[in-house]
Amino acid sequence: MGILHQSTYWTKDNRQTAALIRARQPYLIKNIFTGLALTTFVISIYVFTIKAVAQDDFSDVQIPDAPEQPPHTPHTGIARAPEQLSVKGTKYEDLRSKGWQGKP
Repeated sequence: MGILHQSTYWTKDNRQTAALIRARQPYLIKNIFTGLALTTFVISIYVFTIKAVAQDDFSDVQIPDAPEQPPHTPHTGIARAPEQLSVKGTKYEDLRSKGWQGKP
């Protein structure tokens, strides 16, 4: 394989040559107008949307109260007091009497 042919429209320091500038010149004005038209269209949609949302009146909407949060109970793991521990309705003392050797 040979060395890839480098485009003649760009110099070695990646600048446009006079030929590339001449080739793009007929499209310069058309591209500027197209860019301006697209930019104007996007900005007009944005402004319309902001104005339409700003007209909404939410004064008739009732805001519900915040739901009640359960109190924070730290250390809700396995380590509980024996009187609070129950497994399927069986108290901790009953499990101990049946030979269970786990920690409360």
